[in-house]
Amino acid sequence: MQKVLPAQDLRAQCATVFIACGSSAQEAETVASNLVMANLSGHDSHGVGMLPRYVDAVLEGGLKPNVQVKTLLDIGAMLTLDGQRGYGQVVGEQAMQLGMARAKLHGSCIMALAESHHLGRIGHFAEMAVAEGLVSLHFVNVMARPAVAPWGGTDGRFGTNPCCIGVPLAGREPFILDFATSRVAQGKMRVAHNQGKEVAPGLLIDEHGQPTTQPGVVVLPQSGGLFGALMPFGEHKGYGLAVACELLGGALTGGGTWHQRTHTGRAVTNSMLTILIDPARLGTQASFESEALAFADWVQLSPSAPGAEAVQIAGAPERGARLQREQGGIEMDAITWQEIQVAAAKVGVVI
Repeated sequence: MQKVLPAQDLRAQCATVFIACGSSAQEAETVASNLVMANLSGHDSHGVGMLPRYVDAVLEGGLKPNVQVKTLLDIGAMLTLDGQRGYGQVVGEQAMQLGMARAKLHGSCIMALAESHHLGRIGHFAEMAVAEGLVSLHFVNVMARPAVAPWGGTDGRFGTNPCCIGVPLAGREPFILDFATSRVAQGKMRVAHNQGKEVAPGLLIDEHGQPTTQPGVVVLPQSGGLFGALMPFGEHKGYGLAVACELLGGALTGGGTWHQRTHTGRAVTNSMLTILIDPARLGTQASFESEALAFADWVQLSPSAPGAEAVQIAGAPERGARLQREQGGIEMDAITWQEIQVAAAKVGVVI
């Protein structure tokens, strides 16, 4: 049975749990707001359903409340930062503020953020950048159980490794492209499993490397304690981009790459390479603005395919979902809500 919760109530309840985990009120509000915004944006995979995992990670010591981002190297237009296993929603915002200030000063900034706990929806950081008139590119790796198989492989070897690009459009809502390099995000399989649903063919393989439509194969251990795996999107192309995210987001940032046995800890560590560009300093501002708008208009004039809605620019579906869910509330399946209540009880909170 679905439960419908107003966004403001959900934010308050989640913040109470994070305070009980040791966070300051400000940190708790930041993390709770970020998770709820993911739900509002239609990405329940990165929303409050992550709270139980965060609580477990804090209790295990893999997630550190009230940690600030630490600067390891600062040479003006290049920054190397350490997230110190703090909440990614917090240290990620701190890192972006540093990077955006440098991009405005120097025209661009390459920022390497390592050792952050789960950064959440990467599109949030692109939205921060475009709000300041900056173009942003983000390459992220995931250090947790390897949930995605390489193209041509039969078991998980790396994470869902998201890629994100944000481009401001003058006078309009921005272009925000944010996607996992797997066919779908790992969290979407958790949501489908909790709802008792099968998923479309082609997304998953089971613990024996065989195709399956049962999302539980990447949520719970199967026979022999093994897991199944997600498939990369776009066959060899998505696989190649996933590897690029591992090399750029993991190796180049100093955060490390995945090449170890599966562990049972609940922490999710992300590292992110971010490139920020100020079009105003590049000397192409006027042509950039006019050409970007002209192309956005042109591509959206394509006649709709049968059964499809009008052509949209990346970021539009999320904005539409926010309007709908702010008014109608956020739906939560019974199992996910129960998991949240159990997690809250671990730190003495009743919700």
